[in-house]
Amino acid sequence: MAGTPTFATPPGFLGITRQDRGAGFCIAGIPLDIGTTNRSGTRDGPAAIRRASRMLVDGMHPAHWTDPRSLDIADAGDFAIALGDIPASLALIERQAAECAHLVALGGEHLVTLPLLRALSRRLGAPLGLLHMDAHVDTWETNFGQSLAHGSVFFHAIREGLVDPRRMIQIGIRSPVDRETWDWTLGQGVTVVTAQEAQEATPAALAARVRAVLGTAPCYLSFDIDALDPAFAPGTGTPEVGGLASWQAQGILRRLGGLAWAGMDLVEVSPPHDQAEITALAGATMVWEYLSLLAAA
Repeated sequence: MAGTPTFATPPGFLGITRQDRGAGFCIAGIPLDIGTTNRSGTRDGPAAIRRASRMLVDGMHPAHWTDPRSLDIADAGDFAIALGDIPASLALIERQAAECAHLVALGGEHLVTLPLLRALSRRLGAPLGLLHMDAHVDTWETNFGQSLAHGSVFFHAIREGLVDPRRMIQIGIRSPVDRETWDWTLGQGVTVVTAQEAQEATPAALAARVRAVLGTAPCYLSFDIDALDPAFAPGTGTPEVGGLASWQAQGILRRLGGLAWAGMDLVEVSPPHDQAEITALAGATMVWEYLSLLAAA
């Protein structure tokens, strides 16, 4: 093994130093953290994910035999936000996301997905299919009286027509939820795979189910790190026991090549609650898995 030691990897994601929002594929951090309902800290997520990604630069992906750094890819740094102002921050994020051809966003809380979907749906002129990996349905109409918070992102995305709920699948769901929100979600046509169901199936079976739901039209991946069990991702604001193992999530993603992916986000990594970079590395690895699919394509 030659080259720069792992610990000396440059600070961009996968050591990428190019900063160009005009690149074919763009990494961007979104340090928004003012709509969380439990533990805060995800504003530090982008930096932690970038730092942990140094563990993924020593060679090629061992299943696809690709290197995401072979893509026309840049790390554009962090998006600007409006301090303490959620609506203004969402408008800023949407405007900056619109500059990127294919955006992979590092959160930040899950609310950042809403302006990303707004920008992408507007560009494509049609609702997106959605793979949503999470412990929570995130389809609450309000969170403790607030209409814009990290648990309401997909309520708004469905109501605004940004995603097609019949082409939306959620995997890893297991948190407490009121029956009205649960029934509303299913009533929209969303496919919900609970964590228990996922653990009783194989990654191959789950990937086949994802493919059947998403179809061939453009689709988006939103990965909340709390989809993983706290044993694999303790550093998150709303941990829920009984989640997926890291290898299960990897096994699903590795089987999703060839779909019409249009963007991704990895959210809810909260470094103040992490241990030994476990959560940050899990988040970086899921982004690396996604980019490796794109490189293989």
